[in-house]
Amino acid sequence: MVTAEKKSFAHPDESTQPAEKMAVDVVNVGGLKFQRVTASPGWQWSKHMKPVVKTEHCEKHHVAYVISGKLHARMSDGKEIDIGPGEVSVVPLGHDGWTVGNEPAVWLEIPH
Repeated sequence: MVTAEKKSFAHPDESTQPAEKMAVDVVNVGGLKFQRVTASPGWQWSKHMKPVVKTEHCEKHHVAYVISGKLHARMSDGKEIDIGPGEVSVVPLGHDGWTVGNEPAVWLEIPH
């Protein structure tokens, strides 16, 4: 049976730094995993994550809501999008992405 439950990113269940210039906080609530991702200015998937995961492009399908800052994604087919505060996005696998500007990009992601 599902019951009402809440958690706060002020006290995450898990915190990691998967690569330079990136931090991920995780809360598990109601059987779901929520990630708050923070990418510092200058962060780029191909520069910071590619050496860690050792794939040519990001092979993760993202469903995200941008809280603050701005992201840019370039798909392997050349399509590009900017994602900013208050916007919800779906970015399929096969892309590069980076923080735009001088403020960190912060987004909420629900992995699936």
